[in-house]
Amino acid sequence: MTGLYYEEFEVGETIEHEKRRTISERDNQQFCDMTMNQQPLHLDAEFAAETEFGERLVNGLYTMSLAVGLTIPETTDGTIVANLSYDNVEHPNPVFHGDTIRVQSTVTDKRETSDGGRGVVTMHVEVFKLTDSDDLLVCEFDRTVLSLRRDHAE
Repeated sequence: MTGLYYEEFEVGETIEHEKRRTISERDNQQFCDMTMNQQPLHLDAEFAAETEFGERLVNGLYTMSLAVGLTIPETTDGTIVANLSYDNVEHPNPVFHGDTIRVQSTVTDKRETSDGGRGVVTMHVEVFKLTDSDDLLVCEFDRTVLSLRRDHAE
């Protein structure tokens, strides 16, 4: 277990998640298949070539889901009770097959629950694709979790 207990989160702290992931065509195809999303912009190369993007886009929900997964080891692995919400989701730039993403989380709020045994933590998650110059923001959202307190963990 490497996640943080409620009292270990510090408002204003930014956590740079070390693990990165290069997204493959197979990743995108499999996610679309599992979620039954048949949007041709994600799956049809000829259709996508005729769009402003010129090629297939990675499903935005996959990008977001992958980002959450990449944050788990340093934030909530073994210390979470539940994910409560994902809010203010934005996808300002596209992700393509072969792009490598990295993620960072900034703790924006925390408060104890009324029973004192847990706490609610909100993090602003930013997802970047690596480029030759500056990394490009491709997704951002707020993730709110119900976290265990160390002294109340089983």
